[in-house]
Amino acid sequence: MDNNNSNTIHILCTRPLTTLLEDELQAAGIQTDILSFIETTPVDTVEAQQEIEQAYLLSGSVVFTSMNAVEAVAAWKDDQQPDWNIYCIGTATKKLVEEHFGSESIAGTANTAAELAELIVEENETGQVIFFCGDQRRDELPEILQEHGIEVNEIIVYQTVALPHKIAKHYNGILFFSPSAVHSFFVNNKVQAQTILFAIGKTTASTIKKYSNHTIIISKEPGKENLVQLVVEYFCNG
Repeated sequence: MDNNNSNTIHILCTRPLTTLLEDELQAAGIQTDILSFIETTPVDTVEAQQEIEQAYLLSGSVVFTSMNAVEAVAAWKDDQQPDWNIYCIGTATKKLVEEHFGSESIAGTANTAAELAELIVEENETGQVIFFCGDQRRDELPEILQEHGIEVNEIIVYQTVALPHKIAKHYNGILFFSPSAVHSFFVNNKVQAQTILFAIGKTTASTIKKYSNHTIIISKEPGKENLVQLVVEYFCNG
């Protein structure tokens, strides 16, 4: 896309970014508004606490497909070092697993939940996994595992709440990081004609397509850094 220096690019990011990533966008001449369309909160019930604490005592395979799940489970860790083989989504979620549970605990990573499920099918020897997830988790991973005879013990550790704001400003690009945020955005908004939509992965992109036929640029790898890089490449180097 050809833009001269006098034309400031305005984008909307539907999830908070690190200061470093905000600075990267600003340095590229991109003005960024950040407005979350969902919020996540840990499930704070006695039942959830007991399930997590019981899981800490077990040996076996554990699955994380989001940072929110890692943080919710790690909140009950104390000084324990569970005997887990952890399978997780790569990049940010993997880094958080390493931070809380150590890199040696990671048995495998993948870029999508479906790819992670296929990896577990290949490597899992116990025939069962604990899946720490949110209340709006997608079906791909548990369905694939169950189809291959792997028992999935789901423990819901966080909830997702929609924050459907109304947007009046025109944006050159909008960044989406989850299907939940896409649903929430389109409750009150339509995308203007020339707006480019950026999706963190195929699942989020598929959700966008339910609401819009606009151009969608999809990150091949999970992580905010990758999506921000795509934005800079598109608007500044394209």
